[in-house]
This record gives sequence, C-alpha cells and structure tokens, in this order.
Amino acid sequence: MESPCQHSDYVEMTVHFRCNLKCRHCMILDSMHWLKPADDSELSALLEENRQSKQWQGLILTGAEVTLRKDLPQLAERARAAGFQHVRIQTHAMRLADMAYCETLVASGIDEYFVSVTADTAARHDLITEVPGSFDKTLQALRNLDTFPGVRLMTNTVVTRLSYQGLPEVVELLKDLRNLVQMDFWNYWPMEEEGNPELLVSHFDVRPYLKQAILLARKYGRHVEVKNFPHCLMGETSSALKNDQPELRIDPKFWDEFNRNGFEQCAYRDICGSTQCLGLNTAYVNHFGWHEDRLSPMPRSA
Repeated sequence: MESPCQHSDYVEMTVHFRCNLKCRHCMILDSMHWLKPADDSELSALLEENRQSKQWQGLILTGAEVTLRKDLPQLAERARAAGFQHVRIQTHAMRLADMAYCETLVASGIDEYFVSVTADTAARHDLITEVPGSFDKTLQALRNLDTFPGVRLMTNTVVTRLSYQGLPEVVELLKDLRNLVQMDFWNYWPMEEEGNPELLVSHFDVRPYLKQAILLARKYGRHVEVKNFPHCLMGETSSALKNDQPELRIDPKFWDEFNRNGFEQCAYRDICGSTQCLGLNTAYVNHFGWHEDRLSPMPRSA
C-alpha cells in the first residue's frame, strides 16, 4: 500500500511538554521538564507562513501529550483557517476513550491521529507506560475514532526488548480498524550513549518478528514504515524502511540531546548505497558491537 501522506507535505510543531504516562522508551522522558513548547507567537507565525506560501498540506501538533492542552480544539481550528487541509496529533489517545472528547476534536478539524500502541497486551503495554489501565483506554480510543468517516488512524509501536516479540500480535490486535491506514515500527532510539539495557535488543532477535509484522500489516492493507533498523537486514521487506520525517519545529536545545544518539555509524558507511539507513547508534554498538560479519553494504542503487 502506498503512503497515505508524504512527509514533505507536513510540518510538525511541538506545542506541549507534559505527559501523564512514563513510557520507558520515551526519548524526552528526562528532558520534557526543560524543553520549551512553541508559544502562541511561534504558532501564529507558522500559520501565517503557510497561509502565504501554501507550502504544507498538513500540520502535526506534537510534544509529549498534546491532549492535555485544554485549547487543543482551538489550535486545530486556527490551523484549518490558515489553510491546512489536515491536522494531525501525536498522542497516546487515552483521553479519546471518551467519545464526547473524540467528537470535539474531530469537529475542530483534527482528522489524523498518530497513536502510540506500545505492545500487544495490557500487561506489556501497562508495564512500559507504567500506568495501569492505559492499554484499555488507548484501544477504546482507537475504536471510538474508527467510527468517524474521513478520519485517518496511524499507529506507532516502539521496538524494545519489552515489546519486540509481540509485534505481529499488535498487527492482529488492530486488524479490524477500518480507518487504520498506516502502522509504524520505530526501533528504540536512546537519548544517551549507553541506553537502557532493559530496552536494548539485538537487531537479529528483532528481525523475524519485525518482518512478520510488516507482512501481516501489508496483508491487511496498511502502509508500513520502519525507523532506525539496518537496511541490509530487512530483506524482502526493505521497502518499509523510511527514515524521512516532516520538518520539525522544536526547541533548538533538543538537538544537543538528540545528537548524543550517534546515528549513521556502520563499518560499511563509506561504501553503502542506502539513502535511508541510519546505521547503528552508539548505545547499540556499546552493547552488541559492529556486526561486521553479519551486516553488508547495500548496492549503490538502493
């Protein structure tokens, strides 16, 4: 299935940095207390920029959990008035277990929902989020949103030692959602050089489960995108690797932390032809090594 939306057609703005979950894999768990969300003048400037240029079709409102902003519907209404054809939120969606709140957001113009589903069972999901009952609320939210014509659902599952074995089951769990157009699988990106040993897992352990999940999702008509996994290990599912992202407007201090990850390290970096592979990050190399004997450069045409 082709992508329902191109990343270059969207711009992403962080408008909130608080969350009521404590997901163990969260990239900003230890930094959201000092990261500054965009203020109203920055948002207004972006809206005016697009009103004038028509550069983007969609606006993504993100930054920890945006549904905690009381004025989220008003932000969406402003974006629509500025000419954005789509407004998307990135969310764990627990608040959308309330159908009345779903109706409010959809009526405000939010037509795309990028929802975090951390695992395939309540036990695994709630262990990762550290909030009992979060799995049930997220699933109910997806069911609620699935009742609205014109709404597009996308899900993301972060691949860690705690979640990787359940990736195919996540796909099966959500197979009946009619509005689900895309499923993402983002391999764990630690924001520090050592990472969390509880979360780090070998790519070779992940690979069979990830491939099965990709093939199942495609069988059910979903577009699939995989982030931060070696291109050369994906075999017949390699077209799912897509590390492109929309333009992100975020506190510049974020990048100092983000770059500690150490992307694009690989023994074959100088000769590999992949334009999508991010190689191995520092934490992964520190725990599992370089895998020179198991990785291989992609052809220049890849």
